[in-house]
Amino acid sequence: MARLTVATCQFPVDAGIERNCRYVMRQMRSAKDRGADIAHFPEACLSGYAGADFEDHSEFDWELLESAMLRVMGLAAELRLWVVLGSAHRLTGQHKPHNSLYVIDDTGTLVDRYDKRFCSGDPGGRTGDLAHYTPGDHPVVFTVGGVRCGTLICYDFRFPELYREYKRLGVQLVLHSFHAGHAPPAKIAAIREAIGEDVLHLNTADTYPGILMPATMTAQAGANHVWISCPNSSARESLWGAFFVRADGITTGRLPRNRAAVLISTVDTEQPLYDSTAHWRARAMDGVLNSGTPVPDPRSADRTSL
Repeated sequence: MARLTVATCQFPVDAGIERNCRYVMRQMRSAKDRGADIAHFPEACLSGYAGADFEDHSEFDWELLESAMLRVMGLAAELRLWVVLGSAHRLTGQHKPHNSLYVIDDTGTLVDRYDKRFCSGDPGGRTGDLAHYTPGDHPVVFTVGGVRCGTLICYDFRFPELYREYKRLGVQLVLHSFHAGHAPPAKIAAIREAIGEDVLHLNTADTYPGILMPATMTAQAGANHVWISCPNSSARESLWGAFFVRADGITTGRLPRNRAAVLISTVDTEQPLYDSTAHWRARAMDGVLNSGTPVPDPRSADRTSL
C-alpha cells in the first residue's frame, strides 16, 4: 500500500524574493509539523512571476534567487521533507529563463526540474508567458513514499495530452502549480465583460481561471484516475483558493482565497475509489475509441435509413 501526505501551500507571491523565501520556509515547517511528506508550492513562488508580479527580468537579481534556493534546499534536508517549488531558471546569453518547478528530495538534493511546456502568448513570443519565458520540452516523474508523481504548471492545464502522457508513465499524483493571483481590478472587470454578465450567475466564479481551472482539474482527475494538488498564489486578487482533488474527481480540501495557508491531504493508492473508465481507458489511449465489441451488421453500417 502506498500512502503520501501532501501539503498544498499558498501565500501572496510577489516580486520580493526574500519575502517569498520567508513564506516558503515558514510553510515548509508548518507542513512538516502537520505530518506532510512533501510540500507543494505555486508557480514562480520564489522568484515571482514576470508580467504579473513584476514587469520583466531585465533587472532581476539572479544571485539572490540562487541564495534563496540554497536556503530552501538546506531546510528540506533539515526537515527531511520533499519540496516542489516554483521559480525561474536562468539560461545562458540572451535566452529567456524557464518557468520551472524544482523537485527537491528529503536530503535537500535537487533531483529534477520541470520547465513549463505550454507558455501562453502569441506565436511570435511578444505576449503572455512567451514574452518572458522559454518553454520546456520534457515531463518529470519521480517517486515519493511509493507514489509516482508528475509535475505541471498553470497553462499546461489547457492541454489534456499532458495528463494522458503522465497516465502512460504510471503517474498517480500530479503536482500542478498555478499562479492565478495578483489580478488588478481592471483585468477582472475585462474578464467579466468577456464572459458576459448575463451568464455569470450560471457559473461557479466570475473569471475564466476561476471557472475553468478547478473544473478542468476535476475532469482530469476523474478521466485519468489521478490525484491532483493545486496550489495558487493568494495575492489579491487571487482567482481561487488552493485545493486538492481525489482520483475519482472529488475535491477533498479547499483553502480560502486571498489568505496564506497550508492544505494537508492524503494520497492512498489502495483506497477503493469510483472509476467508471477503468476497463476502457488503456484501450482509448491506444486509439481504440469505443467500448465492447462492434458487430458487422448491415443495419449498423447503413446510417441513412430508419
